[in-house]
Amino acid sequence: MISASYWAVVRPPVLVAHPYYRDVKRRALVCRAEAIDTSHESGRKKVVVVGTGWAGLAAAHHLSKQEDVSVTMLDAGCPDEVGTSGFWYPYRNIFSLVDELGIRPFTNWTRSAKYSPEGLEVELPIYGDCPRLPAPFGALAYTQFRRLPVVDQLTSLPLMAAVVDFDNTDVAWRKYDPITARELFKQYGCSERLYQEAFNPILQVGLFAPAEQCSAAAALGMLYYFLLAHQKDFDVKWCRGTVNEKIFEPWVESMKLKNCQFHKNKTVIDFALDEETGGVSEVICGRESYPADAVILALGVSHLQEIVKKSSVLKTKQEFLNVMNLAAIDVVSVRMRLDRRIYIPKASNACFGFDESSGWTFFDLNAIYDEYKDEPVTVVAADFYYANQLLPLTDEQIVSKAKSYLSKCVKEFEDASVMQQEVFKYPKSVTHFFPGSYKYMMRGSTSFPNFFMAGDWIINRHGSWSQEKAYVSGLEAANRVVDYFGEGEFARIIPVEEDEPHIQALRNLNRSINEIRAQIPFSDFFLQ
Repeated sequence: MISASYWAVVRPPVLVAHPYYRDVKRRALVCRAEAIDTSHESGRKKVVVVGTGWAGLAAAHHLSKQEDVSVTMLDAGCPDEVGTSGFWYPYRNIFSLVDELGIRPFTNWTRSAKYSPEGLEVELPIYGDCPRLPAPFGALAYTQFRRLPVVDQLTSLPLMAAVVDFDNTDVAWRKYDPITARELFKQYGCSERLYQEAFNPILQVGLFAPAEQCSAAAALGMLYYFLLAHQKDFDVKWCRGTVNEKIFEPWVESMKLKNCQFHKNKTVIDFALDEETGGVSEVICGRESYPADAVILALGVSHLQEIVKKSSVLKTKQEFLNVMNLAAIDVVSVRMRLDRRIYIPKASNACFGFDESSGWTFFDLNAIYDEYKDEPVTVVAADFYYANQLLPLTDEQIVSKAKSYLSKCVKEFEDASVMQQEVFKYPKSVTHFFPGSYKYMMRGSTSFPNFFMAGDWIINRHGSWSQEKAYVSGLEAANRVVDYFGEGEFARIIPVEEDEPHIQALRNLNRSINEIRAQIPFSDFFLQ
């Protein structure tokens, strides 16, 4: 164990370091090297951000604008963006970001379709082009179901009672999170056919898992944000290339101009504590360490779990041990170049019913990516979610399965040959909002006063989802750092659009009823 007298010489006050550093001389050299490297930044507060996805970049982006802050970003080696991602109408903060950067990475609003093994099931319009109706009637009226009878569609209306009741508060999450989305739909009278052909497919590609594996709270939050709050909310744009190329790379370059430092492929194994303040003073990566006045961890569940396993510091806090109870979902992405140009009616397509658990999507990259627009061949991408049963297969087996599925959606795929193929496997790469998961999730602040969290799975009250939520949580983490330092400017976060007046009225009425009910003895027992 390193003695207190040693730390008093090298870095007062006393620090708690990772046991890895038992070689006192080597540790002293590392510390001296750090002192030389950072001497030009003396007087500036040092912030270390771990993770270079939407959340981490958002936090670093804002903090790098602060005059007296030095930002270091550590790339944990995880994929920045899994699959082909859409950008929906409510992504107001991300759209504001690209305007600030002066880039134009997105397509126009696009139409989408939904397929089953029997063929085309649903066509989705650009809802913003349709006459506006009160929520949720616009989504119901303008979605073009090919086979689902109107009588089944109408069985969705009682579900609005749960939508109204679920107001994204902590109370609402704790009420609905323990039950499955499947139970929720059944409880509110949704027909079996509506469930099988509408709600379950949406969850398979929206929450990446079948409804019996999804929290009812997460399902309500996601459905309301993307589908039910406002008619335009399901309108989507696509990145005209990879997100890394079109957004992250110019974004990172803009931050480098503000002296934000980026370090690639750094594996965080632990942290050092300042016993005097109880805060984190260093981020330890193998034989290197990075001094920090504040730390932001912006990682997915599985990567954070790996750090918790190694970290002597994080293991001391129950909030981090709770993270070990969370789960993540496997994703497999396939890209194929075929020997002919195939007409694909819609650029983006969701699919269901091809197996019991996996939802999947496919995209016409000729219509989306700039680089393929004039290609005489077809370039198509397919992403499979909850894909644990695909991971053991060879690339050839996965491509064969993907092409077989595509042929059931668009018949012309049957006669086409695959000229080139790429298969990407992302084990445990996206958050699994399983029933009961909410109680294990973390909030943006931690019990370490200068240690903050960000990511799409972090609890917040903004109401957004997916990339937008990750981005917003990064801005929230940056604001917590500004507040902790007691100086600097807070990031402006655009709130989600307000509920429509009739939804506001219903929610106010619902809250009043719940308040009255809470005053009735044994109400929770009798009024179920």
